[in-house]
Amino acid sequence: MSPHTGYTRAHWEAAADALLHAAWRWATPGCALLDLPGRPSVSGVRSDGLEGYARTFLAAAFRVAGAGGEDPHGWLPRYARGLASGTRAPGRADAESWPLVLDHHVQGQPMVESASVALGLRLTRPWLWDTLDDEVQDRAESWLRGALRHVPAPNNWYLFPYTVAAFLEAVGRGDDETRRARQRALELLESWYVGGGWYTDGDGRAFDHYNGWALHLYPVLEAHLARDAPLLDRLGPRLAAHLEGHSHLFGADGAPIHFGRSLTYRFAAGASVALGALTGHTPLRPGVSRRLISGALRHFLDRGAVDGDGLLTRGWHGPHGATVQSYSGPASPYWASKAFVALLAPADHALWTATEEHAPVETADHVLALPEPGLLVQSTRADGIVRLHNHGSDDVRPHEGESAAQQDPLYGHQAYSTHTGPTAPGNPPDNHLAVEVAGIPSVRRRIHPLGSGPHWAASWHRPVFTGGPPMIPGLRVESVTVAKGRHELRVHRITGAPGGARATQTGWATPLDAPPYSALHPLHGWTHQDDIRAPQGTAYTRAARIPRLSSDISGTTLHACLAVLSAEPEPQPDPTALAEAAEVVAADDTHIEVRWSDGTGTRIGFAPLTVEQLGRPPRSGRIPACVR
Repeated sequence: MSPHTGYTRAHWEAAADALLHAAWRWATPGCALLDLPGRPSVSGVRSDGLEGYARTFLAAAFRVAGAGGEDPHGWLPRYARGLASGTRAPGRADAESWPLVLDHHVQGQPMVESASVALGLRLTRPWLWDTLDDEVQDRAESWLRGALRHVPAPNNWYLFPYTVAAFLEAVGRGDDETRRARQRALELLESWYVGGGWYTDGDGRAFDHYNGWALHLYPVLEAHLARDAPLLDRLGPRLAAHLEGHSHLFGADGAPIHFGRSLTYRFAAGASVALGALTGHTPLRPGVSRRLISGALRHFLDRGAVDGDGLLTRGWHGPHGATVQSYSGPASPYWASKAFVALLAPADHALWTATEEHAPVETADHVLALPEPGLLVQSTRADGIVRLHNHGSDDVRPHEGESAAQQDPLYGHQAYSTHTGPTAPGNPPDNHLAVEVAGIPSVRRRIHPLGSGPHWAASWHRPVFTGGPPMIPGLRVESVTVAKGRHELRVHRITGAPGGARATQTGWATPLDAPPYSALHPLHGWTHQDDIRAPQGTAYTRAARIPRLSSDISGTTLHACLAVLSAEPEPQPDPTALAEAAEVVAADDTHIEVRWSDGTGTRIGFAPLTVEQLGRPPRSGRIPACVR
């Protein structure tokens, strides 16, 4: 039944149980806090202990609810005892009490955890909540209402009071306060929807994994649990539209795209796939859905995401500090528990009974433009690699300035993949176009999409600098990526460069002497070529090699190159073959025309931007009229 991953529903139950067994060894005597070992988050150890309780409760709740209340390991009595202990005197500095839920900028993390507590109670209501005495229920309600009375962060956090309110209403404790919290969250969700199944995470252009594991998960799951047909009819098709593209963001080895924040949640990237299968709002056949979610779960369990104590680590394949945000504590990785929403599908559901099928990356080479978030997805069947070219997601809020001090390698680089990660801070950046002025390289912050087509995406940005003047007046970079097979045509037009400036383009950061391999081939405007090292490497390798191109610039210049990331048999890119993959037919500071080895062509113009795909030329060599 599972020819690709070998995983069945029983494997999912066993994985949840193993994670819970390991985490509960660190519980306080009253079961209210799970104080997992490791460096505390910025929120402090008591908040981290609540996080351990709340996030593992998600896994336990999905596990028990999916089994119809069967609880062979006795998880729910522990969580019931912890609920009673943690809410007895919230805010007190004793051994068990939970921190109060306050405004996000004061003491915000408990608001995040309140949603996990509420959802866990919602899922297990007949076997946990309904067995509690009135006093414990009242105390729990009082603590949870802190989420309704304080200010969330201006993004997906509004879905936390939404989830709390939904639970209170489901158990007959709703009122105007719960109604307002739900209404406010749904109003904001509407304002953040940009189409194509994509929400921006708050005002601005922050598109990442939160689209699936938060912005779709909470409201769609609530509509499903509440049997709210009108809401599900509105939100369900959006989830299905999201999965059209999201299903292409998993490599053949099960890895999700290494892009955006909170990557330590790892296999939570499959939560929206499982939710689509559960609710029926998915374009994917059940065997494809299970291939994706089981592939992601096994990818991490097989690659060191769990340490010798059975605990999820902060990182990717193993501990990796550069992947982790400051808000992440020892228990933060347990938001991966969201993937166990798959267990709400019973054993006789098609998600578990259908035979696994190929993932999209395994069926053919694909290039898919996602115009709403400004992303271009490129995958190759031969090596199972998926690449994501970022021309639209920057995580810069509308009110924020473009300060290089807030540069984020998990958003600001040009490209990301399932097999590589951004280099560690302090190392040379991968997949980056920098303008160097007085020896100081620029970073990319706010990204302005310029458009996309079947095989391309484009954007522009203002280079900002970490030293000296933060910006150079008039300096601007327009960028276009065209994907064809395993090749990426990267074209940049730089305007307003001061005299003495220099441009550099880096490629993929890959291991020093093992696949995958990467290369850059200059086509136009580049005068120097070399390789550099990132000694602290990436989430995939301890040290990395990065190909680099560079040239001196002034005024307006145009630069083009081919980039390759490959792990095919005999994968090391051959310089001769790369040079023969494409050639420049014509170029100046305003346009470039490239002929590919198969006879087709690409013509890119600037001011205004145009990208044209050209058919094979007639035998005379004349380029025919373009087909847009």
